Amino acid sequence: MNHFQAILAQVRMLLSSQQPRQVQALLDSLLEEELLSREYHCALLREPDSEALARKISLTLLEKGDLGLACSSWVCSRLQDPVLERATSYRDHGGHSLCATMELGLPEGSYLELLNSDADPLHLYHLYDQMDLAGEEIELSSELDTDTINCDQFSKLLQDMEGDEETREAYANIAELDQYVFQDTQLEGLSKDLFKHIGAEEGFGESMEVSGEEAQRPQKRRSTEEHPTDSKHRKLGPSSRSSLNCLDLPIGHIQLLPTLPQGLLQISGAGTGLSSVLIYHGEMPQVNQAVPSGSPTVPSLPKSPGRPGSTSPFAPSAADLPSMPEPALTSRVNETEDTTSPSPCQEGPESSIKLPKWPESVERFQHSLQDKYQVEPESLSSPLVAMELVRARLERGSNKSQERELATPDWTERQLAQSGLAEVLVGSRRWSRETQVVAVLGKAGQGKSHWARMVSQTWARGQLPQYDFVFYVPCHYLDRPGNSYYLRDLLCPPSLQPLVMDDEVLGHIVRQPDRVLLILDAFEELEAQDGLLHGPCGPLPPEPCSFRGLLAGLFQRKLLRGCTLLLTARPRGRLAQSLSKADAIFEVPSFSIKQAQTYMRHYFENSGTAEDQDKALGLLERQPFLLTHSHSPALCRAVCQLSKALLEQGTEAQLPGTLTGLYVSLLGPAVRDSPPGALTELAKLAWELGRRHQSTLQETQLLSVEVRTWAVTQGLVQPTLGTTEDQLAFSSFLLQCFLGAVWLAQCDEIRDKELPQYLALTPRKKRPYDNWLEGVPRFLAGLVFQPRTHCLGALVEPAMTEKKRKVLTRYLKRLQLGTLRASRLLELLHCAHETQDPGIWEHVTHQLPEYLSFLGTRLTPPDVHMLGRALETASQDFSLDLRQTGIEPSGLGNLVGLSRVTSFRASLSDTMVLWESLRQQEESQLLQAAEEKFTIEPFKAKSPKDVEDLDSLVQTLRLRNPSEDAAPDLPAIRDLKKLEFALGPVLGPQAFPTLAKILPVFSSLQHLDLDSLSENKIGDDGVSKLSATFPQLKVLETLNLSQNNITDVGACKLAEALPALAKSLLRLSLYNNCIRDAGAKSLAQVLPDMVSLRVMDVQFNKFTAAGAQQLASSLQKCPQVETLAMWTPTIPFGVQEHLQQLDSRISLR
Repeated sequence: MNHFQAILAQVRMLLSSQQPRQVQALLDSLLEEELLSREYHCALLREPDSEALARKISLTLLEKGDLGLACSSWVCSRLQDPVLERATSYRDHGGHSLCATMELGLPEGSYLELLNSDADPLHLYHLYDQMDLAGEEIELSSELDTDTINCDQFSKLLQDMEGDEETREAYANIAELDQYVFQDTQLEGLSKDLFKHIGAEEGFGESMEVSGEEAQRPQKRRSTEEHPTDSKHRKLGPSSRSSLNCLDLPIGHIQLLPTLPQGLLQISGAGTGLSSVLIYHGEMPQVNQAVPSGSPTVPSLPKSPGRPGSTSPFAPSAADLPSMPEPALTSRVNETEDTTSPSPCQEGPESSIKLPKWPESVERFQHSLQDKYQVEPESLSSPLVAMELVRARLERGSNKSQERELATPDWTERQLAQSGLAEVLVGSRRWSRETQVVAVLGKAGQGKSHWARMVSQTWARGQLPQYDFVFYVPCHYLDRPGNSYYLRDLLCPPSLQPLVMDDEVLGHIVRQPDRVLLILDAFEELEAQDGLLHGPCGPLPPEPCSFRGLLAGLFQRKLLRGCTLLLTARPRGRLAQSLSKADAIFEVPSFSIKQAQTYMRHYFENSGTAEDQDKALGLLERQPFLLTHSHSPALCRAVCQLSKALLEQGTEAQLPGTLTGLYVSLLGPAVRDSPPGALTELAKLAWELGRRHQSTLQETQLLSVEVRTWAVTQGLVQPTLGTTEDQLAFSSFLLQCFLGAVWLAQCDEIRDKELPQYLALTPRKKRPYDNWLEGVPRFLAGLVFQPRTHCLGALVEPAMTEKKRKVLTRYLKRLQLGTLRASRLLELLHCAHETQDPGIWEHVTHQLPEYLSFLGTRLTPPDVHMLGRALETASQDFSLDLRQTGIEPSGLGNLVGLSRVTSFRASLSDTMVLWESLRQQEESQLLQAAEEKFTIEPFKAKSPKDVEDLDSLVQTLRLRNPSEDAAPDLPAIRDLKKLEFALGPVLGPQAFPTLAKILPVFSSLQHLDLDSLSENKIGDDGVSKLSATFPQLKVLETLNLSQNNITDVGACKLAEALPALAKSLLRLSLYNNCIRDAGAKSLAQVLPDMVSLRVMDVQFNKFTAAGAQQLASSLQKCPQVETLAMWTPTIPFGVQEHLQQLDSRISLR
């Protein structure tokens, strides 16, 4: 009998009858006992094939020789109660329960997920057993018990193994495998050490104790002298209770020798049939250490010094895998387990395991880290409204570059993170042994940094127990030159009030990276953020390196492998290269108008002037420009500050109508009390820092203490939190942009003819402008064009700006608006508005093209407001494409209601949401306009959602008016002329029945294209459903059924229905299908009836010369047909040439 097959049969049976959590607990136990390496454990968790999983576990157990069957009993015991070692009271090092917080999802497509399906596990087991064990002479019970292990079966198997000649071959294979695996010189010691102790003297004993009649059965064992000189065989020693471990089963005991290193482990549980398993490994317990009675002990096999991982030659260990972090692969060190454990009948399973205690230095460091985050003061610029996160994804940009950008979903496709922080940090983890990269993206001023600090404070309050350590690191502290940095400098930068992290603390963190959360805030501020995926860095570099090298190790999942890496950054720039393989991406959305109003109320409540709330809101509502621009916390705060100042003056004032006017009004009073040249100095510094992608400065960069004191007092800059250096940061990103624009508008260092490049409206082929300060173009246009008396002149000394104004005017009037991308066109509208110059605004609006497509371009509330204002003042009608813009329903309604907009395209789901909202608000006039202007021509279904939305549109209109003509009354349905279906071979057959059901509604359909580059394969069933709709498609001119896996059955059904299209169909394509002679004959018979058909394509089918001759004969009766494309490889070339000579309309190309 084959030894491996015997173990495999047991493992198959055990796995097929267990739940996913039990199997996962088994693999975790094998990892903890060092039978598996860390990488092999991850591979088994992701194994999608149940048979492969069973074989790999069996191979791991096979290295124990005859002990393999006993080990399968140990496997069964672990499967019976997977929580024996992790009872319900299992807690982390901080004392927090991990039952809910650490529960992760199973790997997708794995065997564990198969166990969670509705399939019958026992049926699957018998199926695989019949397939793989056919012909094997294994005498097992015909009725296998999936809940217990029968000792008779074990006894029988043991006797067969000892007397079977095939066992000798198995031992020989193991010896050869040992020589192959351990042929490397550095593993030579392990090879000898592993097989040296398999003899009778230091090997193991094995006996079985049973009760009742089972105890009287003699146990047959092979003599220890049978093979005294055969080193390939493992010998059995005499039974000895003093050298055995005891596994209690419901019907008796199976005693075995585990080879598990380090410490004592007792496995016990009530109600599982498992009384106790007592395992000693490492040093023997002292005499005074109590051992539960009835539990024999045994010294384990010595642990091999040359290899820290698994002792199984079938499971890779840390030493076998190159470039892997050594501490992350090995088991825990400096941790001890109790050497005594009471039996389950004495204290129960809760007291059977006592978790190791942390070193004092580690606990002190954790408490210091928590105290640091808890005492950090609240930032003055923090948002006062609860933030929401939306799931996002990256896609390739619209331009030809390789840069990836954030995808822009429709409004109804947004996926909010309903569970908040828990979904961000836990929902992204696919498996706990790999580094997880989570990115939170958003525009400047959206509150990303505040959210990141709140994460660290949440952990400090004990609300994230899945992490032992959380490190919050602003990235500008990592923008340092030099190559003298270690991992401790990355986690606790020297300039960030560093905590004392000694070698013991660092070693503890490196050994448990899955318990570490590293937050890198404002990642876009790193000067060398490109190339992080290819930078040189190892698992834990022994030599110091640069911060870039350490970051490369994190992104390459070599350094701190298994940790959670949380990034916050802006959505554009070179960062996208590093996020192409991020596990989860979230986005901070813009404020809605309601959120902006809530922000203003909270601001005045916190400032002690709650009575001015209504007045401030009145000022904001009377200025719709600023109301729509209050989509970010930074701009909301600026509006609140100016509103408060205006209300304190007591005069009837109003908010300015431009962003330039807003910041001029804010800075004007501060500049009047400033030292001479202070604003100019600060503006130059803001511009220079922005060119280096920085927003923080050293106090020494300001020339004088007087200027520094003034800037801090007026709130232009503020000290950075939690730092040991004298650093300052601009109070907001928009303020830095405004100061940079002030420098450009008044300085003489930049030539006037170079000024247009800073508007960043047209791309440059050579040395393109890096628009990191993305707010500069609008502020620059406003400062140059607005009157000097109450704009630039109110801030700096008089300067000659007339020449700059002429240069920018000439540049703006020469722009060809039809060649600009949608995003640049929107930026031009914003710049033209900031100028407040009627001539420039009129020129821009009158040059707008009639068809404006914003497909894939995000439309924020300010963009929608500016676009609507431009369309109102234009002198022509427009057609808008607003698909994949993320436009809000309210903004969509505002654009649709404009008289200059004659038609628009938008997402079907977004449009139906708008209609329903207008219907509830009883806006009948606007609803009528929205329905009449909406169009879907042409419509291309690229996903099942497109088909579902189209079906929902038809069904919604039918519910509103049950009559059959209700849906065609909608112009979008009535006027649809071209419909494409391109879902591919997998989704195509699933979604086509839904499309076929609603096809009769499109009475004006002229072009139906069911071909796709990847094939749709609707098949004969799809053709049958399609044929039933032909009587209603009375004007169909083009029918493309290429590459749809149509056979003779479908061709015959199609031929029967084609006469309904005889008067309208002009082009019919059946290219690359499976039509044979019978189908060709049916098409030939119906061809004379198609009086309007001009082109027919049947190339690359499977009919032979007979079918081709029938088509050629039928073509003679159809003078109206212009071309019949008929080349196919199944027709002899000579026959095709002959047919073409008979009729030149036959095409062979």
